[in-house]
Amino acid sequence: MRNLMITGGAGFIGSNFARHLLERYPGYRVVVYDKLTYAGNLDNLKDVEEAFGDRYAFVRGDICDAQPVRRTIQEHDVDTIVNFAAETHVDRSIMEPDAFVKTDVYGTYTLLEAAREFDLERYHQVSTDEIYGHVPEGSSKETDPIVPRSPYSASKAGADLMVHAYHITYGVPVTITRGANNIGPYQYPEKVVPLFVTNAIDDQPLPLYGDGLQVRDYHYVLDHCEAIDLVLHQGEVGGAYNVGTGTEMTNLAMTRMLLRLLGKPESLIQPVRDRAGHDRRYSLDIGRIRALGWEPTHSCEEAIEKTVRWYVDNAWWWRPIKSGEHYQEYYRKQYAGRELEGPSATGNKREA
Repeated sequence: MRNLMITGGAGFIGSNFARHLLERYPGYRVVVYDKLTYAGNLDNLKDVEEAFGDRYAFVRGDICDAQPVRRTIQEHDVDTIVNFAAETHVDRSIMEPDAFVKTDVYGTYTLLEAAREFDLERYHQVSTDEIYGHVPEGSSKETDPIVPRSPYSASKAGADLMVHAYHITYGVPVTITRGANNIGPYQYPEKVVPLFVTNAIDDQPLPLYGDGLQVRDYHYVLDHCEAIDLVLHQGEVGGAYNVGTGTEMTNLAMTRMLLRLLGKPESLIQPVRDRAGHDRRYSLDIGRIRALGWEPTHSCEEAIEKTVRWYVDNAWWWRPIKSGEHYQEYYRKQYAGRELEGPSATGNKREA
């Protein structure tokens, strides 16, 4: 394992992982392969190119296109694929599900075919806790049924099943990680934490879904990168591993916390009509990856605090994105006319 192809490596988690690998393993070469859709951003990799130019290469391409994928593997002597490439935002999947099926399912198939053809050393799939669906009690184990409830989570579940099938049918050496809600540097500001932080910085309303009591595990992205690294090198071939903090908090508690960190009033919270089919709770049992010796370094609270500070310090990165027409058009389409009347979410007595 020396020449790694990081698909979706110009996105949020992928760019952090590419940086992590190059910093940790001086003998590794990394090829970032990315289509550069709206969420792919070469600014995410600016420091990587400057620091590791002799061991880093960027190729613009779509994982759904077999020939460019094959050509990149051959030209860079790739022996390992780590697949971050995906359409990821649940709200967008509700509006335009076709892109999610194409990229998340068909794109994964294309990569698996390449891994099989070139007899790669490892294929790793980066998945999500959302494939388990709503978890009213307890915590999801890797052996639990997959019951996705949105086009996004269904596409990721389909990809996981394809990865498993290629291992069983063709013997492709695969591993899977299923991550909780990642937050941290370079996350596109349509996602809830960077959206709320950057809105609050500018004293703009924070569009909180419903009563805000949906339960999530907010996991720092660099902890996730450590976990993927460990599974890639020491995980059981054919195995899946849940990755998170093993703890949870409500979206309302997260919102209140970031407002406190920023010194902003809770009056900025604007309840909006809830997401269609919104999963009420996710919770991961992380015992399997703990058995490999991994532990999260950051709690949910510490992850939120570090993330808030990064966005405060890096307005150069997010302001051009949020002022762009693509972002503005999405924001209007997503939130216009969804405001809820009645008591503010800040007055909800059920939240501790």
